[in-house]
Amino acid sequence: MSRLKDRIAVVTGAASGIGKGIAIAFAREGADIVIADRVTEDRAPEVLAGVRGHGRAALFVQTDVSDERSVQSMAAAALGRFGRVDILVNNAGIFTESLIEDLAIEDWDRVLNTNLRGVFLCTRALIGQMLERRDGRIINIASQLAQIGGKSVGHYVASKAGVIGLTKSLAREVALRGVLVNAIAPGPIETPLLDSETEEWRSAKLAELPIGRFGTVDEVTPTAVLLASADGSYYVGQTLGPNGGDSML
Repeated sequence: MSRLKDRIAVVTGAASGIGKGIAIAFAREGADIVIADRVTEDRAPEVLAGVRGHGRAALFVQTDVSDERSVQSMAAAALGRFGRVDILVNNAGIFTESLIEDLAIEDWDRVLNTNLRGVFLCTRALIGQMLERRDGRIINIASQLAQIGGKSVGHYVASKAGVIGLTKSLAREVALRGVLVNAIAPGPIETPLLDSETEEWRSAKLAELPIGRFGTVDEVTPTAVLLASADGSYYVGQTLGPNGGDSML
């Protein structure tokens, strides 16, 4: 279990859910982890223990990915502690529901600023040192909803479709300079985010899924390990979809 031996990874939104799973999976494969999350460190005991339980270093940096200064401070802390960042996982995101006709401009801005602007800010803060070394991986967490759409989530869909588009454009810019950029578009995964949905929504969504069940975080993390490791060396600008058949692109 050493596909990421001595690599340094920043995972945003890593205090819970998919981000926590990726951080621990990377540590299991030998990486040291910077946990960047908007919550305070005392609310991230599981991911800190999980990383350190695999004998790897864990640095927690409270970060608002939508805020430029906060992201710059996070990048400075990561580079100050480890000297470099080899892998960036842009996972931090928020989700709200509203019909477009009722959507408050503030909600549109909040979702787009976190889910899309945050990817841009974190990437811009850390990609320079990757390009200087001609070595790096960037993994952006999108959503299958960006590929199929969804009722009452147009702002969320727009943000995640933007992530996929940004992934493709950036991949074309930097692949020849040693940095590989890809995305993961999970389907509905059993996380605290899914727990907040109504039973009516959950039942309707289950009826749509060819596999007949929601996914688990452990069914997403192997894709992240693949893209971060040497095994993913020929993936460029791709969007991989552990989604239970919800999207079949």
